[in-house]
Amino acid sequence: PVSIGMSLDIASIDTISEINMDYTATIFLRQRWTDERLCFDGNKSLSLDGRLVEMLWVPDTFIVDSKKSFLHDVTVENRLIRIYPNGTVLYAIRITTTVSCSMDLTKYPMDKQTCTLQLESCKT
Repeated sequence: PVSIGMSLDIASIDTISEINMDYTATIFLRQRWTDERLCFDGNKSLSLDGRLVEMLWVPDTFIVDSKKSFLHDVTVENRLIRIYPNGTVLYAIRITTTVSCSMDLTKYPMDKQTCTLQLESCKT
């Protein structure tokens, strides 16, 4: 098994729709793991062009209950890939996603809503 460290920062919550029962947020997702096949001699990390991600194994992380999502690509894809000499890979992306959120509006306007943002990965 591969241990994957993950961090997530919410850059913005763009909209909340009580009609559609969803919200839209922009997030920065960072994942870190070690792949011994990528070890190299040296003491500095390598930053790779985001287009090279197709040549690497990356976790199959997805957003649970996402209705639609997209990766930002202005002016280039907003991806960072950094490889360290010990084979540690840092992979970071910027995503905007619209996520379902079941809301109970029976006490509106004195209600409180709790919306979650869950990430999962498929096991094969």
